[in-house]
Amino acid sequence: MTEATKDEEQLHDEAEEIRKETAEESPELAEHDRVAELERQLEEAQSKALYAAAETQNVRRRLEQELQQATSYAAASFARDMLAIKDHLDRALAAVTDELRADKTAAQFLAGIEATARELEAVFQRHGVSRIESVGAPLDPHRHQAMMEIPSDEAEAGTIIEEMQPGYVMKDRLLRPALVGVAKKPD
Repeated sequence: MTEATKDEEQLHDEAEEIRKETAEESPELAEHDRVAELERQLEEAQSKALYAAAETQNVRRRLEQELQQATSYAAASFARDMLAIKDHLDRALAAVTDELRADKTAAQFLAGIEATARELEAVFQRHGVSRIESVGAPLDPHRHQAMMEIPSDEAEAGTIIEEMQPGYVMKDRLLRPALVGVAKKPD
């Protein structure tokens, strides 16, 4: 500790002692000190109140946002499960031959399956579930899962040229990635 610092501390201590002695003899100075202390406490209490109000508002906003997200995506798990049913319906309809469509009994049965598939698609649209467009698009690892590379002169490397299973999103959240084949330069 330097000599100057020691002198400053000593002067400060002496000034504090003189102030205390004077305060004992002067009620105005004691009252002034009391008012200054109360003002400091009030300032501290106001600061704490503002902090608490801000924290409360932040918690309220966070809860509102979580509620909105929970409401928007509550059906995501159910929709994901329904995708398997849609896949089965699509595979069943894709397997139907022209011969089978010509048969009157089978045609009525197929009409029922097609109506079910259309209704399922309409329900998906009402709830914000949509198919990810893949073929011809560049590979997006957030929406597509590359299952294989296919040598191709016609498509640019990294472009999706085959879709094995469609992918779906619910609003902006991925339900299932599309399983795709991606073009690569031939060897």
